[in-house]
Amino acid sequence: MGNAELHSIHVHPVKAFRGQAPREAVVEPWGLAGDRRWVLIDASGRVVTQRQQPSLARAAAELLPGGGVRLSAPGREPADIRCPEPERAGTVTVDIFGDKVMALAADPAAHAWCSAYLGEDVHLVHMHDPATSRAVDPEYARPDETVSFADGYPLLLTTVASLDALNTLIARGDNADEGPLPMNRFRPNVVVSGTEPWAEDSWSRIAIGDIAFRVPKACARCVVTTTDQGTGDRGREPLRTLGRFRRFGNSLVFGQNLIPESTGTLRIGDPLRILE
Repeated sequence: MGNAELHSIHVHPVKAFRGQAPREAVVEPWGLAGDRRWVLIDASGRVVTQRQQPSLARAAAELLPGGGVRLSAPGREPADIRCPEPERAGTVTVDIFGDKVMALAADPAAHAWCSAYLGEDVHLVHMHDPATSRAVDPEYARPDETVSFADGYPLLLTTVASLDALNTLIARGDNADEGPLPMNRFRPNVVVSGTEPWAEDSWSRIAIGDIAFRVPKACARCVVTTTDQGTGDRGREPLRTLGRFRRFGNSLVFGQNLIPESTGTLRIGDPLRILE
């Protein structure tokens, strides 16, 4: 573990859209700065992700100065649209996996652009107050810990060694032609190199650089991992192989969720230390 370090950083400004891979990122109590602060919702207020719309994998979101985002997608006209951070008025209720969260609606032009791309009536909304908007699952968190529009926890960590091990298992299985899979199938925030395969299963507290994190639970994987992030096409892997080799209870596991214990800036190359 002496050579374990931060291999890459990934920020997804809009949930389910393609993100960015900066060389450094600020860690806030609820996740990386700018990560998953925006989301699409349907007419009933429920979040829309790649679970329902795999073509979102082909759409990209880029952070703009001041908190806005630029959206782009192949085949769209116009090819991109700039969405400023909404004014703090006119909140809407978002249903994200049963949590009710107040958010601000983006400009109507953004709704029209996204709806035309998906062929479904959707609205783009922004979480304006992540400090109070949505609590982390109290079974695994402290009372004041919050999260953005991420699935459940502020950050997701994966490791290069575990992906290599998983790809070796896929290559030996019935769907070998689907591998090797790239890391973007798992949509992590931080990727670590220099560990043993599956070492992260035993971690409960870590530090990356000067920032400490709790490791509350493993990440249960869903159908999004079977979605090619370049084309939006779906296959059987990695869920078929995770079901054979990485089933823990009812969950198929790859990666670990993180909750920050402090804030600061992560940089590629920062060393990883196991605290507990």
